[in-house]
Amino acid sequence: MSYEFNVSEVLEMAAHIEENGAKFYREMAENIPDNSIRQLFFNLATMEEEHHKVFIAMDRDLSEQERKPTVLDPQGELVQYLRALADLRVFHEKTKDGFNLPEELSEGEKTGKVLQAALDLEKDSIVFYLGMKELVPEQLGKKKIDKIIKEEMGHISVLSNKLTSL
Repeated sequence: MSYEFNVSEVLEMAAHIEENGAKFYREMAENIPDNSIRQLFFNLATMEEEHHKVFIAMDRDLSEQERKPTVLDPQGELVQYLRALADLRVFHEKTKDGFNLPEELSEGEKTGKVLQAALDLEKDSIVFYLGMKELVPEQLGKKKIDKIIKEEMGHISVLSNKLTSL
């Protein structure tokens, strides 16, 4: 059995992922000694917060057709399921706790590993949205998911440039 989602459901997930991303970047910024990377992560946290606002605004502006439910879900369990799925796949709660760097690494090596982890998480978010895009029919706002993907691609560019400059 397969489900179709509407873009409103995906935007709600996207907003939740952005909240998790902002939290991740703030926590990483507070624990990294390199000032330039710390500032980059604070900036990325701010970008995630802005994207959260963008996705909430996009959801507010959707047509009734784009909000049309695809399944009967009076208790809102589908959205809870989608949130749990997003939590497990992108910027999940255990990301920071599970991110332990060996003490013997130099500060530069630690910085590189943290940047690579952030880059991988951003890539995971794009893969997640590409998968979700396939589950949203055209009439329910499929093309709007491209804007979410484009926002995340901007983070990859910033992180890649910083990693390359190390």
